Amino acid sequence: MSKVEERRITKDKFRDHLATVNEKGGRNWIYPKKPSGRYYKARNIVALFLLAFFFSGPFIEINGHPLLMINIIEREFVIFGVAFWPQDLHLLVFGMLTFIVGVVLFTTIFGRLFCGWACPQTIFMEMVFRRIEYWIEGDASDQIRLKNAPWNFEKISKKGSKHAVFYAMAFLISNLFLAYVIGKDAWFELITDPPSEHIGGLSAMIIFSGVFYGVFAFMREQVCHFVCPYGRMQSVMLDNNSINVMYDYVRGESRARVGDRKKVEDGKATLADLGFSEDTSFGDCIDCYQCVRVCPMGIDIRNGTQLECVHCTACIDACDSVMDKIDKPRGLIRYSSESAIREEKRRIITPRVMGYSGVLLVLLGIFITLMSLRSELETTILREPGTLYQELPDNRYSNIYDIKVINKTFDEIDDYEMELVSPEGTIVSLGSIGSIPGQSLAEGRFMVQLSGEVLTGLKTDLTFAIKLDGKQIETVKTGFLGPSNK
Repeated sequence: MSKVEERRITKDKFRDHLATVNEKGGRNWIYPKKPSGRYYKARNIVALFLLAFFFSGPFIEINGHPLLMINIIEREFVIFGVAFWPQDLHLLVFGMLTFIVGVVLFTTIFGRLFCGWACPQTIFMEMVFRRIEYWIEGDASDQIRLKNAPWNFEKISKKGSKHAVFYAMAFLISNLFLAYVIGKDAWFELITDPPSEHIGGLSAMIIFSGVFYGVFAFMREQVCHFVCPYGRMQSVMLDNNSINVMYDYVRGESRARVGDRKKVEDGKATLADLGFSEDTSFGDCIDCYQCVRVCPMGIDIRNGTQLECVHCTACIDACDSVMDKIDKPRGLIRYSSESAIREEKRRIITPRVMGYSGVLLVLLGIFITLMSLRSELETTILREPGTLYQELPDNRYSNIYDIKVINKTFDEIDDYEMELVSPEGTIVSLGSIGSIPGQSLAEGRFMVQLSGEVLTGLKTDLTFAIKLDGKQIETVKTGFLGPSNK
């Protein structure tokens, strides 16, 4: 019996054991066999598309503006060519809530399909770093042999080459990640200027490279186990109707190896000799263990739905290959649900799905409404701090105001107008706002003069109309301080 099989986690203890942790609390390093099959080919196509998008994303522009930029440091956010400011926090909050509920709904129906097919951790680990490892060190058996070999020239050269390529890939990924944060122009300036001129940027790049290298060279599946919150959340989202990577235990049990089956068929052994009851009928599973050998998480899918499973479909391809060899129909391990296997009832639209769908539609409606009402400009008018009203001749009073105008577009605005709607009064500019460059903040000062007859007391409400090209786009309200006896 191999060491892998000796560590087999059986049905009676898999729920309180991790495949990557041994009895002493140390780590069991996973050496998955290189997968192959129709699902693996499909995942390769999806991965190529997603990797192409990731590597080209910082350089894709919409009308000359970034497709995606998340500059937290300078609070500049561009998502699909639309610029967002900190003042748009409510839009980002509703957008994030909508996304989270969408993920919950998707998980309730399709399980962790995202993890196996589109998660960046899985894409980079299985389709980039794992392939580099196969290329340099060989398949699983070769990697185990190399691990147990003494430190000779072959081992040093292969291990050294692998980790050198790993760090180079991590450095490339960190560069592109930084380009998403600061924008391609600032990133190009960072990599072309002497390092001494950008110590902060270089330090950030080295730190990011170290983090990515550590994740893909050492942490690997541990990220999914202990770091990713989605993996912990998904268990409460699933039910018996959720579609997961499932082992068909109705068709597959009882398990027996091909050799044992042949012994019974040839009369060389009885069911009792092999540890089975006399009324046992063999299932299609021949206990070949191939589904476990290819699993990058080290689990046995035949034990049932497990926290560690990321639905990468490697076990499906491995099992289908074995079924083809023994002339059994494919699908012993497949995308299915507990209800479909146990009761042969496939039900996707459940009360839970309908409830999540209703919440998602409400949030999506609110988000779309807020986006449609979002103004290209945002004007803030506040009375100048520390000042009181000024009394003028002819029973008139004045207040001084600060005005801040945010241009959320990428284009310069030079036809900005402000008009006092109510009450009737006069605006005197103390530093007017002319043009407002794209993606910038303009500031100014002005004075409002009102007749004492329109004052309503200590505070009078003022309403301003903000116009572009003579068309009103925004209404701003503030207060006017006057004498209390008015």
